[in-house]
Amino acid sequence: MDASTPLAKSQIVRTGFAPCDAPDAVDQLVAALGAEPFALVILFISPKADLNRFVTEITGRFDAAEVVGCTTAGELAENGYTEGEIVAIGLPKTHFAARTLLVEDLTDINAEVRITEMIQNRKALAAGHPHWTSEFAFLMVDGLSTREDALAADLSMGLGPVPLFGGSAGDGEDFQKTYVLYQSQFHSNAAVLVQLRSNCPVQVFKTDHLQPTEQRMVVTGANPATRRVYEINAEPAAREYGRILGKDPEQLSTFTFAAHPVVVRIGEQTHVRAIQRVAENGDLQFFSAIDEGVVLTLAEPEDMVAHLDRELSALTTPVPPATILGCDCVLRRVEATQKQITGDISRVLAKHNVVGFSTYGEQVNSMHVNQTFTGVAIYPPETD
Repeated sequence: MDASTPLAKSQIVRTGFAPCDAPDAVDQLVAALGAEPFALVILFISPKADLNRFVTEITGRFDAAEVVGCTTAGELAENGYTEGEIVAIGLPKTHFAARTLLVEDLTDINAEVRITEMIQNRKALAAGHPHWTSEFAFLMVDGLSTREDALAADLSMGLGPVPLFGGSAGDGEDFQKTYVLYQSQFHSNAAVLVQLRSNCPVQVFKTDHLQPTEQRMVVTGANPATRRVYEINAEPAAREYGRILGKDPEQLSTFTFAAHPVVVRIGEQTHVRAIQRVAENGDLQFFSAIDEGVVLTLAEPEDMVAHLDRELSALTTPVPPATILGCDCVLRRVEATQKQITGDISRVLAKHNVVGFSTYGEQVNSMHVNQTFTGVAIYPPETD
């Protein structure tokens, strides 16, 4: 069979979708993925689901396959943006081999041990499939842990040349409790790392639609451990941010932060440092690492629909991906909702076969970032 045919491409990555409150949600997912032996099954689970019931019902349903996952801030399903669903992704053994590890306590990452485990996993994958040459790593982490920056930096030392991407588990827009799934248990203050090897070409990518302006501000008071900024330009943080935008600091909201993000420059690249909320005392709570002396640059968004379509279309050279596994920041969804373009974004996502989830932050290699779309494009192998 020619790998470029729709049927051949559909066998590379299996996907299933079900409403999280459906009594037969697990049966729907199992039926959609089919009976092929899987190296790995990934589940993106709406926080509206009955998590205890779901994990009980899903246990053992995919035979010996490893099953991992996390809760979401929304899902990316067959028709784009959705909520209240469970997305299942099956990676067949015919194309993938996987090793997983759990970081069970993000306050004690124990980087040396983790790096040793990662190196051993990579060697084992190479020994088991010496003729498969594609590698990537996928990370899911508690999105309320405030430890994603440290984790990504520590794990990067064990990656070698292997690209990593990932997303922070979500809780809708409630920001109360987030979980990762590993060995039939939901864990908080934890992360799951998946290392994969494949006979399919892959491309890990990161993109955002934000352009830096000339407006800059300096963090003059912050608590890096809690990602909280209390002074900008030697003024109370929320008040100064509002002044720069020409807005009442009492009216700052998630919509404001999504529409007027700030970025930092690291080398030749800029990375978003998204604001989560205004604390009761007027501090700004950030989604990622922040410290005193950091120069923040106000950014303005490009047309999100055109930008996303252009970026995903660039991944179709020389052939379209069979599937794109994506992690999309919840603030992008918030912006799309505010601008009433969720339908347009959904059509772009569906057009490019994107599945995944909305996150509380994204990881790419050694970096934890925000308001970004990260993912891996998985292409048909040259021979099937």
